[in-house]
Amino acid sequence: MSDLTSKIDNLLSKKVLKLEESPTFALEKKADELDALLKKEGNFVVRFGIGQPDFNTPANIKDAAKKAIDENKTKYTASTGIVELKKAIVNKFGNDNKIRYGIENIFVGNGAKQVLDVIIRSFLNKGEMVLVPKPYWVSYTQQVVLSEGEPVAVKFNKDLKIDISDLNNTAKANAQKIKLLILNSPNNPTGAVYSKKELEDIGEICLKNSIFIISDEVYENFIYGDAKHYSIASLSDELKNLTITVNAVSKTYAMTGWRIGYCAADSAIIKQMTKIQDQAASNPCTPAQWAALEAIEGNQDSVEIMRKEYEKRRDYIYKKLNSIKGIKCNLPEGAFYVFPDISALFNNKVKNAFDFAGELLEKAKVAVVPGGAFGDDNYIRISYATTIEKIEEGMNRLEKFCKEL
Repeated sequence: MSDLTSKIDNLLSKKVLKLEESPTFALEKKADELDALLKKEGNFVVRFGIGQPDFNTPANIKDAAKKAIDENKTKYTASTGIVELKKAIVNKFGNDNKIRYGIENIFVGNGAKQVLDVIIRSFLNKGEMVLVPKPYWVSYTQQVVLSEGEPVAVKFNKDLKIDISDLNNTAKANAQKIKLLILNSPNNPTGAVYSKKELEDIGEICLKNSIFIISDEVYENFIYGDAKHYSIASLSDELKNLTITVNAVSKTYAMTGWRIGYCAADSAIIKQMTKIQDQAASNPCTPAQWAALEAIEGNQDSVEIMRKEYEKRRDYIYKKLNSIKGIKCNLPEGAFYVFPDISALFNNKVKNAFDFAGELLEKAKVAVVPGGAFGDDNYIRISYATTIEKIEEGMNRLEKFCKEL
């Protein structure tokens, strides 16, 4: 470490220095570098890392953004979004999720990630706790750290869902310091979807301990088989009062780069979130808001086309993974991820999922995210938001790699 680096580190915020780099973006950068070298040899990296739809944004949504630009809708808006978009979100929550809100309950931000960050900052004082059930999306814990809070892990059961007994015990033991529980269904990284009964059990513990719930539902439209999505805020008025329901257009409409996310909550919470948005971001991108309005109110055929294609990919990858000796995999009910247990393949050289992912990238040219990034180093996350041809190629490479371990 140079003297200048040391000096800068001493000056910078301790909470920022504690922050971890996003492993998904770090992996993507490494895969980019390797891919550039391989292309010169006629080869390529099969990427199962980043969670991004491989479909393009539908034409009607792009046209709405172009129209907004042509009509000079490019200036500042209200910091929490245009009224037209908020009204559409109110209707969406009422029709799709059976939760009744007014526009005063709606907050629009720069993607669900930024919305989550504003929620957490609105709630936390230094040292206060947030329950983060394993396996968790990588940014949850880091956003808590950034707000000087303490992420507290909750164990998972054989279905890769919240262990209710551990949730109850953890909530009781830290009742005075816990502010929030982060609930994610359908889940990233596991694809698990919570049943109504499971949500009721979670909700009962939160009500008993006055714990507010952040319900991240960005994958709600990608549900497979007999599974059904329920919003925890729809189960009772008491739970609605304790819940901040988060969603986005990013995954549903293949709009990750447009950066429009939103949430609904009690107006007193939205009021405090608005103050942060006023000072931190001014407003979400104006043309992107008009595109999001078309996404929510316009033709929904593209969503079902994507869902059906993801389900085909899920079925193939689940069957293939479970045919590989040493790999165990639960059947995902939603999202576009699988979270296989690869611990039976560990040896003297490959001791954990980070080692496994590193060796897999180097030797087989396949990019996956190690499970340690999500709270458990016995697993890897594989995104099947890519073509079936690439999935087949990647699974064949993975199978060969595992046989040679």
